Amino acid sequence: MLTINIVGILLIILIVWWFWLYKPEEVSASSEQITVLVENGTYQPARIKLLSGQATVVRFLRKDASPCAASVLVPDFEISKDLPLNKGVLMELPAMEKGEHDFHCQMQMYRGTFVVE
Repeated sequence: MLTINIVGILLIILIVWWFWLYKPEEVSASSEQITVLVENGTYQPARIKLLSGQATVVRFLRKDASPCAASVLVPDFEISKDLPLNKGVLMELPAMEKGEHDFHCQMQMYRGTFVVE
């Protein structure tokens, strides 16, 4: 009985860490185009640093056949793109002010953030 309780508590800690405490590594986008790989239930990279006041092009490449990965949304700018399997799709982002702007799939299971500095 004690073992089951310990395993349950460890699972709760893991869930809290994964959904609320975990911050993926940030990747800086230079003037070059950055590619976001959609694979295994995640965006890689999931946190992208961008320069404020500069328009940016992000390329999404979907490798995951899951229907949830079929599109990407940036609600702050009302941008939506369909992502065909194994084909790159370019998303043009307008010049942004400093702050964080989320991007995600239509069900918000795949999540990422543009960090504008």
